[in-house]
This record gives sequence, C-alpha cells and structure tokens, in this order.
Amino acid sequence: MFGFVHNNKRFVQIIFAIIVLPFALWGVDSYNRSGNTADEVAGVNGSKITQQEFGNALSQQQDRLRQQLGKNLDPALLDSPEMKRSVLENLISQRMMLLSAKDLRLVVTDEQLASVISGVEAFQDSGKFDRKRYESVLANQGRSTIAFEENLRNDLMWQQMEEAYLQNGYSPSSTVENIIHLNEQQRTVTVSPVLFQSFTEQAKVDEDDLKKYYNQNLQEFQVKEQAKVEYVKFTMDDLLKNIEVSDEDIRKYYEEHQSQLGTPEERRAAHILITVAAGASQEEQEAAKAKAEQILQKVIQSPAKFAELAKQNSQDPGSAAEGGDLGFFGRGMMVKPFEDAVFSLKSGEISALIKSDFGYHIIKLLEIKPSKAIPFAEARETIFSKLREQKAAGKFAELAEKFSNTVYEQSDTLKPAADLVGGGIERSGWIVNGVEAGEPWTAKMLQAIFNDEVLKNKRNTAAIEVAPNVLVAARLIEYKPVAVSEFADVRGLIRQKLLLDQAFKMAVEQGKATLTRLQSGKDSPKISWGPVQDITRAKHGSLDPILVNTIFQANPVKLPYYVGVEVVGKGYLLARIDSIVDGDSTSEEKRLRYAQQLRQMTGEEMFRAYLADARKNADINIKLADIVPDQP
Repeated sequence: MFGFVHNNKRFVQIIFAIIVLPFALWGVDSYNRSGNTADEVAGVNGSKITQQEFGNALSQQQDRLRQQLGKNLDPALLDSPEMKRSVLENLISQRMMLLSAKDLRLVVTDEQLASVISGVEAFQDSGKFDRKRYESVLANQGRSTIAFEENLRNDLMWQQMEEAYLQNGYSPSSTVENIIHLNEQQRTVTVSPVLFQSFTEQAKVDEDDLKKYYNQNLQEFQVKEQAKVEYVKFTMDDLLKNIEVSDEDIRKYYEEHQSQLGTPEERRAAHILITVAAGASQEEQEAAKAKAEQILQKVIQSPAKFAELAKQNSQDPGSAAEGGDLGFFGRGMMVKPFEDAVFSLKSGEISALIKSDFGYHIIKLLEIKPSKAIPFAEARETIFSKLREQKAAGKFAELAEKFSNTVYEQSDTLKPAADLVGGGIERSGWIVNGVEAGEPWTAKMLQAIFNDEVLKNKRNTAAIEVAPNVLVAARLIEYKPVAVSEFADVRGLIRQKLLLDQAFKMAVEQGKATLTRLQSGKDSPKISWGPVQDITRAKHGSLDPILVNTIFQANPVKLPYYVGVEVVGKGYLLARIDSIVDGDSTSEEKRLRYAQQLRQMTGEEMFRAYLADARKNADINIKLADIVPDQP
C-alpha cells in the first residue's frame, strides 16, 4: 500500500496536483450573480449554472484526463457529448448538494478553511504557508483568492455531507460471514472448450447469402468522406534554431538560481506500517494504535532488529520483505506527516508513532544524501536550453496570435500566414473524416477540415493546436463525398464474416447438445477435459470471466455438476464442477477487513440513494441543450 506510493512517485505527484489545485469542479464565484438568462446552462431550484461555469468545469475535467491518461487519451473523448453530459450532471448534483448543505446550516469556519489552505504544499515555502506564493499560484491560474476560497468552502461543505453517509454505513455480522463464504468460496473445476475454429471447414455460404448480407447492411460498407488539403504548420521548434542567448544571461541565471540547479537532499528510510483506514471506527483506530505501540517498544529495546521486526510485523506489502526499506526519496515524494517525520530525524534515529491516512508508522532514518550544487560548467548547457526555450515560447505566443488572425482575415489563401512564420505550404494525402492519422490529423483538425466553411465556402480552417506549441491551418484541395463500396470490392470480407459466424453457431449448437447429455447423465460422451484447477471469484487464472461467472452462479444439488456458456470470439465453453468449499470466516482480522469494506459500500449506496431522491424532488431545468446534445 505505502510502497505503491513510493514506487509510483510520478503518478502520485500528478494525482496530488489534480486534487490540490482545482479543489472543485464548479465555479461558485458566479453562484450568486444574477447574470443574463441567455448565459444560463441549467437551473437547480432557482439557482443558475452559467455557461462560464460549465466551460470552466469542462476545461478542468479535460485537463485532468490529459494528465491522467497522457498518450493513451483519445482526443475525441474530450469534446464528446458523453463528456459534456457527465460534466453538466456533476454540476447539477454539486449545486443541488450545496443548496441542501446551506439549508441544513452546515458551516465551514474561517479557521477550518485557513487550516486546509495552509496545508497545501503548493502554497508553502520551506514547509510554511506563504501568502505571496498563495496569491501568485492562484494568479497564474487566472483565479482570485476570494473566488478560490468560496469554491473551497463549498467543496468542504459537500465533503461534510458525503462523509456523514460514508461513515454511517452498516455491516451486520451475518452479512459479513455470508460475503466471506461467497467471495472466498473455492470451486474445483475443469474445462473443455468447443472452439469455432474446428468448424470453419464445414461452414458453407452461397452467392445469394453474400448478396443478401450486402444489401441488408449497406451502411457497414459505407466509405467516409475524404479530403486532400494544403496546410501550414507553425511550431515553437521552428523558432528555437534562431534564438540566441548570451553568456551574460546564462551566468546571471546561474547565480540567481543556484539552489534550484543542484541535486536536492534525499533521505533513505525504513518503516513498519500498521494499516488502518482513515474512515475506520474509533475502536479499529485504537486497536491499530495499540498494536503499533507494542511494536515500537520492541524497536526501542532492540533498535538493531528493526529490519527483522519490519519483516515480521509491517503491513506494507511493498517494503515489508525488504525490512521496511523504502530507498532514497526527496521532499514531495511521500505523504506529508511521513515526510515531515523523516526530514526531522537524524541518521540512525527512530521516530515515535506517526499517523497518516495509511495507518501508524514507525520510521528509522537509514541514510542522508545531502544536497549538492553543480558547477557552472556543468549547468551551462541546461541553463542555455531553458533560457532559449523561454525566449522561443514568448516569441511563439506573440506570433501565434498573428498567425491565427492572418489565417482568418485572409481566408482565401494560406500564403500570407506561411510568409509570416517563415514556413512552407505542404500537401496531404487523402484524409478520412473521423480517422485520426497522427499529428497533425488529430480529432480537432479533422473536425475543422470537414466543416461547411472549408468544404463548401472554400475558406481556410482556423489555426488549430494539434499538439503543445504546434499550430496548423489547412485549405481544401480535393474532396470525395460519402460513398458505398461496390459489392465486388467487399465480397471477400463478407464471405469470411459469414463463414466465421456459421462456424461459431455450429460450435455453440454442439456445445449445448453436449451439455444437455452431460446434465442428463444418460450419455457419457468422449470429452477432452483440461487440467483440474481450484478457483475463487477473484482468483481464476486464465479462465474466461463469463465462464467464471456462470460457474459461481450455479447452485449444484449433486456433484459433479456441468455448466456451459457461449463466448464471442471463442465458441462454447463447458465446465465440470467437482467440489465446493466455502470461505473461512474464523479470522477476526479478515472479518474486520470485510466489515470495513461493507460499511464503506453501504455508506456509498446510501449517499447515492440520497442524491437520487434529492434529484427526483429538485426543480431542474436544462436550458442550453445545444451545449449538451442528445440530452435525455
């Protein structure tokens, strides 16, 4: 658990950034504005959600997805109707809950607000809250302190309401036992697949079948519209080669930023963790603390046995086997209480109990790697590159606006825009609408090209950002409308599809017939069963999840018991259940763990039910349907 945080530092930093800086999805700074009704996206019990709030929330959610998914993000997702509907639904739920919180007179005091803000690392200098840094960070995001604090206050009220439900979930002992018995139930099975591939030679289709399928599924053979364009690409990299940086500027930067250029201090620590969830009951918290205190006394009596005690007692699977050793790490890599303790210890020193969201820690500082400044000669190239990029970024921002204006104002030619940035006009191959083909043919670029202004009115596209610091504008050269492929061109594909479909049906029919014989017990067909294996709902090796679900849904009166299921892409899978052993619920630690999970699940379900009921009784009016198309 705690080892995961350490071993995935970059991922955790991104998540912390997402949690810390935005705080809330909605812009409540406009919560009490009267505004223009034309600017209203939706209303909740008379409270307006403005178009600006919706735009801000959508932008923040898009930024989150970019940070979380990186290269794995499908750009089309960012502007999809589903994304917009999801954001609007969140805004409506949040506004509805905020109004309920205010009706219940829930209050977040100034002291509570100040405590949360002062604890945000982004607002701290040397571990202490810094007012100037706080204002600077918000200013860089284009946000005022007043609006930010109002957003945060409302966000904390939302959390109070949510926590009230999450902490009051229930977990009856009988239900806990049943869940353990079912969830950890072990079934001994063996599988025999009836694969469709073995029927492909028997499958047959005739010409009439092929033509019939073609005529009934013309949309399947539709070729999307295509276009060839000429385009101008303007990038910051184009500017870098002409940017000069003087030695004087490099030396000045080095002298002003020496503390940032060296290697920061790192510390190597080991810990013993006794886990307890942040939302656990007082009884569970005290039990975990008592256990940790007992271990701490053993550590104090025999400090040299810290690694041995960590292997025996630590509940952090990522480090226990290594004697609790977490390796070297710098500031910002661990949760704050843990980090503060580590950086306050001397080498070889052992901490008192440290409480974090993971539980109770006993920490031993193993080694200190002090910060180290690097000589000017070593830093020179890095500083040169940084200053050159800064200058190029400034020039790019200046030219980007002029580039965009030129493309728009002289929309019948790309030459003035190309001359402005010193670029050439390139030509594309055939571009298919909706089919991304790497940079620059991203979803946004395709949307800009396949637009009436470009296709019918022969105008330039807008300057589209297809990647960070990369702008592209295009102009139509040639166009092919939507068309349907000729039967002769797709005949082979249709034949292959129908043969595979028929082979699959034959496999399913044989599988079902075999299952009927097995279940009747009248016949004992020769079946090649696979190896016998013990499975649970959570641990089932390479077995198909659909088959596993069917195996555990079965309620055999007599064993062996046979089940079967058809699986697309495979055929029919037969399974024989030989034995069933319920999960063991005698372990008190296991019962506590399951009870805690059940309380959380029921608390979440109660909260969802409350939201659904509040939504049902709320006066909700979605006004700008064009922002969220196909609104149900």
